[in-house]
Amino acid sequence: MTTSDLPSTAKQSWHRFLETYEPLRPELYRYCRYLTRSPWDAEDLAQDALARAFVTLARMTQEPANPRVWLFRVASNLWIDEIRRRREVPAAAPQPEVGAATEPRASREAAGTLLVKLSPQERAAVVLKDVFELSLDETAEALGTTVGSIKTALHRGRGKLADESDSETRAAPVQGALDAFCAAFNAGDLDRLTSLLLDSAVVEVVGATTQYGPEAARRTVLTGMLFGSRLLADPEARIGIDARFREGILPDLPRCEARVHRGRWLLLHWYEHKDGEAVRAVTTLELEGDRVARLANYFYTPDFLVDLGGELSVPVRVNWYRWWLPAGAVPSEPHRSSP
Repeated sequence: MTTSDLPSTAKQSWHRFLETYEPLRPELYRYCRYLTRSPWDAEDLAQDALARAFVTLARMTQEPANPRVWLFRVASNLWIDEIRRRREVPAAAPQPEVGAATEPRASREAAGTLLVKLSPQERAAVVLKDVFELSLDETAEALGTTVGSIKTALHRGRGKLADESDSETRAAPVQGALDAFCAAFNAGDLDRLTSLLLDSAVVEVVGATTQYGPEAARRTVLTGMLFGSRLLADPEARIGIDARFREGILPDLPRCEARVHRGRWLLLHWYEHKDGEAVRAVTTLELEGDRVARLANYFYTPDFLVDLGGELSVPVRVNWYRWWLPAGAVPSEPHRSSP
């Protein structure tokens, strides 16, 4: 094997890994959501957990006996490590409040809200045992500790559970670059969209691809964001999205709308369907002045999109996790999993 073969081989292995663990992804996202208490952080943690699990699996001599518990363990370790790092970094000086746009938070999960005051281990233990109904042994395995430690964490954590009042989130006024991006997108102007990217811009379809620089982004991500609805609406198009997720979609170009959510601006992508509009993607932009330094498009993230749509009270249609066709598959072939 030459170095030129490595990207193709790695991609094939990655796809096989994702196919194997795809049935566990909704539960992984839900677990991450309970830990982080944010759709954004939950999706980031779930993506990081999958990437870490893939690398770890390549170094293991045999497959994990309980893939579900093992995936929870990977996510737990990443989250606990991140919390520890945050505590070690000195807090930044408080920033003055800006803007006055507010967005009310959605209603809490029926099970109640886990307070921030729970330690990471306590929160993870309570979620795994009480929400995901793991046994004490499985919970201990997922957190890499003993049953005795889990019992202690459960006792302390359950004693701290209480409701939490929502607080207003504030966001800065919409920046000019955000307005410019929306205007160019809604005009279907690929050239203008490309010109808004910095030469060093990083453009990502979360979980699927990352491109560097305006031209690479133009050829792939930006073109897909603008004109992908035509492929979605074409039943003959050989794309990785099952036909059941493409039912009723129209080839009209999507429209882009800026919304504020939890103190950050995002772009909702509305697609036309026979029964009306629905959001099928969300984009976030990191700006430097009047240019885009980083773009993240959430398209193949069904759990995140449904969660976010619920908080924003907007209709959502999902595209599932796949952006490739498994070997030998045809475009209309249904997969075993369903949203």
